[in-house]
Amino acid sequence: MKDTELHFAIAVDGPAGSGKSTVAKAVAKKLGIIYVDTGAMYRTVALHCMEKGISTKDEPAVVAALDEIQMEIQPEEGGQRIFLNGEDVTAKIRTPEIGQGASDVGVFQKVRERMVELQRNLAGSHSVIMDGRDIGTAVLPDAQIKIYLDADVDERTRRRMGELLEKGEKEEFSLLREKIIKRDENDMNRVHSPLKKARDAVLLDSTGMNVEEATQAVLDIVAEKLK
Repeated sequence: MKDTELHFAIAVDGPAGSGKSTVAKAVAKKLGIIYVDTGAMYRTVALHCMEKGISTKDEPAVVAALDEIQMEIQPEEGGQRIFLNGEDVTAKIRTPEIGQGASDVGVFQKVRERMVELQRNLAGSHSVIMDGRDIGTAVLPDAQIKIYLDADVDERTRRRMGELLEKGEKEEFSLLREKIIKRDENDMNRVHSPLKKARDAVLLDSTGMNVEEATQAVLDIVAEKLK
């Protein structure tokens, strides 16, 4: 199912650590379409603010800083690289602190408007799979396939710990679990585009599934929807 055969969009939403990015990348590779990691965009805004000494909770300062940000997304097979003012920050943005900062800046409407514009531009001319927290509800409400990917909080914490260990980083289970719960609360209770399941999204609980099983489950949903 290559991009030239059919132009379509897959929206994958869900909470932190549910496996959205990992599964979306695998699905993109299998289908030969572009993967767009929307969370990386918010993480990039948060990184810029942190490096400039701007609190990610200071809305006027964060919004003002948007004009200083030149963000470039380079799609590549199975993923993307993201550049901040010419610097490749793909790896740099993957820390729990930056993740919390992304959740902070993500509540600001002006930030969301800027990011959504970029995201829609990417989906405008390619078949894409896009993951985030408001893709099916706000960014791509007309996506042909919408999936809400979830897992219980303990499993999500274990997965995130595994990601950190792969990068040589370590964090206490209880502290990381607390951060994930706090991020869930932030994302679900924000005023603008909160995390929620789109009315027409398929709920997929990946608790107990490995990456291959979750990927196949998504591929089965896509095949059924595009029949």
